[in-house]
Amino acid sequence: MDHFNLRDGVLHCEDVSLPTIAAAVGTPVYVYSTATMQRHARVFREALAGVDNPLIAFAVKANPNAAVLATLAAEGLGADVVSIGEYRRARAAGIPADRIVFSGVGKTADEMAYALQDGLFQFNLESVAEAEMMSEVASRLGVEAPVAFRVNPDVEAGTHAKISTGAAHNKFGVPIDEARAAYARVRALPNMRIQGVAVHIGSQLTDLAPLEAAFAKVGTLIGLLREDGHVITHADLGGGLGVPYDRDMPEPPSPEAYGAMVARITAGWDVRLVFEPGRLIVANAGVLLSEVIRVKPGVADPFVIVDAAMNDLMRPSLYDAFHAIEPVRPRGEEMVANVVGPVCESGDTFATARRMGAVEAGDLVVFRTSGAYGATMASTYNSRPLTPEVLVTGNDYAVVRERQDIEALIHADRLPPWLGGQDV
Repeated sequence: MDHFNLRDGVLHCEDVSLPTIAAAVGTPVYVYSTATMQRHARVFREALAGVDNPLIAFAVKANPNAAVLATLAAEGLGADVVSIGEYRRARAAGIPADRIVFSGVGKTADEMAYALQDGLFQFNLESVAEAEMMSEVASRLGVEAPVAFRVNPDVEAGTHAKISTGAAHNKFGVPIDEARAAYARVRALPNMRIQGVAVHIGSQLTDLAPLEAAFAKVGTLIGLLREDGHVITHADLGGGLGVPYDRDMPEPPSPEAYGAMVARITAGWDVRLVFEPGRLIVANAGVLLSEVIRVKPGVADPFVIVDAAMNDLMRPSLYDAFHAIEPVRPRGEEMVANVVGPVCESGDTFATARRMGAVEAGDLVVFRTSGAYGATMASTYNSRPLTPEVLVTGNDYAVVRERQDIEALIHADRLPPWLGGQDV
């Protein structure tokens, strides 16, 4: 469920009409619903009622906007971060250090040092070499690093290849059959405190079977590690549960079904469980609002050219991802069209031969389910300024990221002296 609904023939976000936002802020613009984020956070927490004291760490990469993070912090969520930038965003938004999990395959010594000094719940290590670097950093600072190894269970997630992370050929984690040796190595390193095991096999999963298979392997590993003398108190089960982008496709498993599976599989583990939902919390809480520039005839179907582009919403170009596209003021008529943006790439295509509500130049449309991996993946390709973001609560709204100024974009470049620039 989300809070984007028609009222008197006009699409609203909660109690604010989308044309009101378009008139005030311009298009394209991301619009987020506070009530939807709050509801999704609560539904996920309730689905884990059979789990004792879970740490729910929102995957910041899904949407790092400060207002989004502060909204989720107020719901008691922590943060899963993969860079020092995400770490600092989470802290600035009010997320306590002891609710932050630092993941990622390429942590640098500087990133490790910053997080160790400011505090965190756990580092998820991805290799023995990373563990050795962390030991050096922690020893230099005179602190102890709380760590878990992310293990690669060699389970195919059944999702898009570019968001699958748990197969043997993926770059993430330590192969699970090498995990005992990795933990033995860490135990010999100074200033390291082993506390858990972590796993994450991919994103937008639409079947619980791969998750269950991965979790079962983690449970077996926990038993073996304890036999080796390690004290394992935590298990990070990652995120990845899918959301319904296309209403004509079968719905992904519900949070309730996921929670029941987790409770069953992890019974007897005697650990605190950590979860890293991202898409599940924010995807349906956001739309990308755009205006139709013109409708151009095509050989088979017309091209609906909108002012949003692949630089604003990368998922269709990057993953061939589906987003429902709907008129803000539906006429009750349909058309079949190719929906494209103004970027000078054939890949700037949101939909091909899509049956959708009929639109014409000047109409507003929304790209549904855009709250995750939307604005966060945007770029300035074709010198297009970064898209603004708006947060709605009830009948109020606020711009939570301004539209980037073109002059600022230009002046971010610097000419060298031999081209007439000045030394800085």
